[in-house]
Amino acid sequence: MIPPGETIGILGGGQLGRMIAVAAAQLGYRCHVYAPEADSIAADVCAEFTCAAWDDAEAMARFAADCAVVTYEFENVPVGPLAALGDTPLLPHPRALETAQDRLSEKHFVSQLGGNPAPYAPVDSAADLAEAIAAIGVPGILKTRRDGYDGKGQWRIMTPADADGLDLPATPLVYEGFITFFAEFSVILCRGADGDIRYFDSAHNVHESGILALSTLPAPAALLEQVPAARELAAKVAQALDYVGVLTLEFFATQDGPVFNEMAPRVHNSGHWSIEGAVTSQFENHVRAICGLPLGGTGLAAKGVEMRNLIGDDAHDWPAILADPANHLHLYGKAAARPGRKMGHVTRLTLG
Repeated sequence: MIPPGETIGILGGGQLGRMIAVAAAQLGYRCHVYAPEADSIAADVCAEFTCAAWDDAEAMARFAADCAVVTYEFENVPVGPLAALGDTPLLPHPRALETAQDRLSEKHFVSQLGGNPAPYAPVDSAADLAEAIAAIGVPGILKTRRDGYDGKGQWRIMTPADADGLDLPATPLVYEGFITFFAEFSVILCRGADGDIRYFDSAHNVHESGILALSTLPAPAALLEQVPAARELAAKVAQALDYVGVLTLEFFATQDGPVFNEMAPRVHNSGHWSIEGAVTSQFENHVRAICGLPLGGTGLAAKGVEMRNLIGDDAHDWPAILADPANHLHLYGKAAARPGRKMGHVTRLTLG
């Protein structure tokens, strides 16, 4: 157990790291961010900041020496350089990063545990893409196997002709068949070092242009019927990875049950509502887990909860948002509001 007063290291300097650091501070911990970008909104609320390349072994070792435990706020942290952390614990285990960083490996892993992803095939050439389209059909979506988020690194294939002349990047890809679904949802769990698992309520998630726009709780009854099977798979993933911390799996709700979309080995945008809307937020429970503390309750703290992302210029509406006393505004401190950029979120609670 890591007592309050110690330092938690956070790999990555974005808004998820910022919210982890705020939750850690409430429990009496210091935070030290490591990120290659000098403009870090997480560092703004942390005691220490190391700005260095991921492969700077000396800087990584100095960072580790200041920390009692290290975690990460996004899944694209390179795994190889993390050996420089030495004996400082890294939680969740880097095998979770390795699994989530490659969409093909992730789908294989989940399939072996009994999960049901969309039909998929690896693509390394135009010929591979043609074969994948012939086998799986259209419409479909071509994705980079690594990196890419919020709709980036993706190409929609509506007809076979859409693939003709497509300028494929020189990186491994995966082709997925489209799924007919009536809703999207996430399973967010927190697993403690002792194996204790707590689940947050699953929100009904609505995406726009590949970016989460709205999460609403409680979710519709038809969606909630699929949550138990999805939770069972999420627990298998957590146990197979000997996972410690918050883990997220995204699903499509279909007429044939939940279809796995992707996993995120971290706190997740679809759980931001939990800051005000749950007994214990996903961020606090993540800190509790990696520090070996007892986990907090995850039940709803209100009759209903709605979380809306503020994308681009939406953040400029903060005066109107704050004029409604039922709203809870979170701005991330980013300097420039660009189209498609998450600038903050607002949570609205329904009480009584």
